[in-house]
Amino acid sequence: MEKDKAAAILAKHLEPYRAKPYDTLKNMIGQVDAYEASTPDDLTYQIKIEAFWDDKPNGDIRVTGAIDDGGWRAFFPLTDGFIVSPDGTFVGE
Repeated sequence: MEKDKAAAILAKHLEPYRAKPYDTLKNMIGQVDAYEASTPDDLTYQIKIEAFWDDKPNGDIRVTGAIDDGGWRAFFPLTDGFIVSPDGTFVGE
């Protein structure tokens, strides 16, 4: 798996989640969005995006994304994510 290419693909798939309001992300807790993404050069990646409480309920929400190519990377996927506070600001950025 090409790490730079996979990181760019994952960042692209995380963008829509960054645009979601806190309450929408809150409703996603306990769910996992899992799907495949194909590239123009016929590579297929598995992507999982999940939201969960970062520390305590009704506090910050951590959204994480993971990407792998179905090979050995499935055991150690490349990850990225962000944390959003109840007032909608991003934490740690």
